Amino acid sequence: MKINGIHHVSALTANAQKNVDFYRQILGLKLVKKTVNQDDPSMYHLFYGDEVASPGTELTFFEIPMLARRLDGTNAISRTGLIVTSEEALTFWEKRFEEKGVKKETASLRGGRPALKFTDPEGQQLFLTVEPSVQDGAKPPVHDEIPADFAIRGLGPVELTVAEADKTISVLTSILGFTEKAREQSNDGEIVKIFESGQGGAGTEIHVIEKAEGPAERSGRGSVHHVAFRVADAEELEKWHDKIAKAGFTNSGVVERFYFKALYFREPNGILFEISTDGPGFTVDESVDELGDQLALPPFLEHKRAEIEQRLVPIK
Repeated sequence: MKINGIHHVSALTANAQKNVDFYRQILGLKLVKKTVNQDDPSMYHLFYGDEVASPGTELTFFEIPMLARRLDGTNAISRTGLIVTSEEALTFWEKRFEEKGVKKETASLRGGRPALKFTDPEGQQLFLTVEPSVQDGAKPPVHDEIPADFAIRGLGPVELTVAEADKTISVLTSILGFTEKAREQSNDGEIVKIFESGQGGAGTEIHVIEKAEGPAERSGRGSVHHVAFRVADAEELEKWHDKIAKAGFTNSGVVERFYFKALYFREPNGILFEISTDGPGFTVDESVDELGDQLALPPFLEHKRAEIEQRLVPIK
């Protein structure tokens, strides 16, 4: 029973079309599933990933129109990493960001790897990091302007900024089985504690920064809603449910999401954690070639398709 890395990261956007314009057209990610928030089908839920929707590559967004902007603060998922496979790729992205007017910082190191921080048009905080190895079966998303060797290959480290780091770290290590890999000082003078899971590597890491003073983040466009961790299957997820419950955490119980099963709980600083199964995956209702082309609905919402489509603004 173990966590095998990051499953997905889910964030917030106020405009699905502009979100697609950036993440598909600028970053070159593949829109692998165009669906709705299963708890509120009036809003889109967009999933971006690699060409074949491999587990561990999905960055997702809930659309909430008219959503106010995020106000920075603590007790939040403060930055999301994305993997490229070489320093040459990082150089390509530096140039592309300059050409496309993407706000970025000077390349630096994070977790011992070259990294490039940047921001999407709504203030979503991201960074590219170099990780030469990718999981078996993963394929770079196809894009006319982005060579396959330079494409974004999946999720990298997820950064948490919290008021009381020891409490979050205790959950990561004592309950979820992460191990501390390193500590480093950022360019801003912050101490970053780095934890990894499973076989290790950028796609398995959580980076924890403590900021004891200041307000908590006010969620809004550009915020991250939750981070999900990978487990093998439904049988293992049931065991995780028992472990989380016995540790005293209020939780969702196992939730059927059609593309995977999920379990939700909040760690002591209030950040929402999810544990999710790798399967059955996003090709359960669409072929690889069809992924993201049409609005996909889980079976329990299919009878409401006409009503749901009427309330959504079409995405080009």
